[in-house]
Amino acid sequence: MTGFAAEYDRPAGMPAQSRSMVLARHGMVATSHPAAAQVGLDVLRNGGNAVDAALATNAMLGVVEPMSCGIGGDLFAIVYEAKTGRLYGLNASGRSPKTLTRQVFHDKQLTEIPIRGPLSWSVPGCVDGWHELNQRFGTKALSELLQASITAAEAGYPVSELIAAGWGGSQQELKKWPDSTRVYLPDGRAPRTGEIVRLPELAASYRLIAAQGRDAFYRGSIAAEIDRFSRANGGYLTGADLAEHTSEWVEPVSTTYRGYAVWELPPNGQGIAALQMLNLLEPFDLKSLGPKSAEYVHLFVEAKKLAFADRARFYADPAFAKLPTAELISKEYADRRRHRIQRDRAATDVPAGDPKLEHVDTVYLTVVDQDRNCCSLIQSLYYGFGSNVVPGNVGFALQNRGQLFSLTDDHLNRLEPGKRPFHTIIPAMVTKEGRPCFSFGVMGGDMQAQGHVSLLVNMLDFGMNVQAAGDAARIRHGGSATPTGIAESPGGGTVYLESGFPASTREQLRGMGHQLAEDKGGFGGYQGIWIDWEHGVLQGGSDPRKDGAAVGY
Repeated sequence: MTGFAAEYDRPAGMPAQSRSMVLARHGMVATSHPAAAQVGLDVLRNGGNAVDAALATNAMLGVVEPMSCGIGGDLFAIVYEAKTGRLYGLNASGRSPKTLTRQVFHDKQLTEIPIRGPLSWSVPGCVDGWHELNQRFGTKALSELLQASITAAEAGYPVSELIAAGWGGSQQELKKWPDSTRVYLPDGRAPRTGEIVRLPELAASYRLIAAQGRDAFYRGSIAAEIDRFSRANGGYLTGADLAEHTSEWVEPVSTTYRGYAVWELPPNGQGIAALQMLNLLEPFDLKSLGPKSAEYVHLFVEAKKLAFADRARFYADPAFAKLPTAELISKEYADRRRHRIQRDRAATDVPAGDPKLEHVDTVYLTVVDQDRNCCSLIQSLYYGFGSNVVPGNVGFALQNRGQLFSLTDDHLNRLEPGKRPFHTIIPAMVTKEGRPCFSFGVMGGDMQAQGHVSLLVNMLDFGMNVQAAGDAARIRHGGSATPTGIAESPGGGTVYLESGFPASTREQLRGMGHQLAEDKGGFGGYQGIWIDWEHGVLQGGSDPRKDGAAVGY
């Protein structure tokens, strides 16, 4: 079922709500797999803080949801530290190989970077991200936090329903690589729901990281194996690229919406698109329109078109160009751009999007502890199983984030050696009067910024609680300008609505000039924790579109 809008009876909550909020006093974890959420909760119960629990949860997700995330991918996080009252941002995304240039693709007669295979690789930033978070905020050794994941990878775990479906969808691509086949296709096929999967080679890599720290990955035997495989299989990622990798602590950026401060990370990610959309929407009386009205959907889509047009032009690695981030998220800029929104007509002069951003796998998790430290963390391989390539005996696939570079010479996001690509994965946090009140995220490529806005509007305009806001039928617009500089044909794009929207809304939207189409799987996956400071209670919501859970104590 999509939309979760069946008008069934509920003794509490909203009629269309899939389940009640999860409530707890001391600590809470919300993520897309129950086993990972439980590992994080165990850490909290045993005295760990929010960051400790987040690292343990992320490591377990790399075991039980290996097509979506893992140590072959990148990581971003926003942390609220209670003792200092400060927000910290971590950009743990990796850079392109130093020897990989646009000329390489020109010589191969390629107009874009392939989706699969070693040419799509960039340096995986996850393990260094774990190290940075652990060093700055952790109270427990990383070796301790990895133990539950090592045990699960060695002893085996049952594959859940959605994970089995995603695994099966990657089967044919995985079969093209012997190491990928060995690791991820036991008995020559993808595992089915309820079957036990063991990942002993991943457990061995986790053990090396537990014993030797991040250097095992970037300078030790794991790096050496990746280097060996890359050289033997037409890749450009080298041991030197891995050895030079560093994460970056960055200042989160924000705008205000309905009296709350909404925080995102600056580019190379797309988080500021959510801030731009909120600025564009704030002057409209959305509450009076209602969440299923054609008028609201229209305003949402038109704001998205404007924000994503800027995304295509200005979002890139700030180490390679001066980006107008402050200007883009200012109220003044939104005021100048808002006049382009016609209340009764869809804009058709916005460039079309690149569909590769819409079919991705990511995991999001959030943790709040008893001291109200908060960790909003997102981690991904980009496509399902990333590049689909396991490099040798390391036990994990490498991401294909490099595929998001443009090969156009004058594009800000053009491929250059040692550069971070445009990124879709974005964590978020909301504060009020300096205190955190909502730690949340929505996984799913282009849907992520749209999902952030949708969740906040559902809660702050339409009065939904933390679970109902995620259950509500979602809007997704596809066909905005692409950050790779290709596929920019004119047109108004396509509006996808979940089944909870009535036929009358769809008819009105078509009358405004919107193109509508069906999509049953592209609406992302949300996790969130709301802090009720008045009662000292944590309220958790977890997306029923995923296998996950919010758990607390």
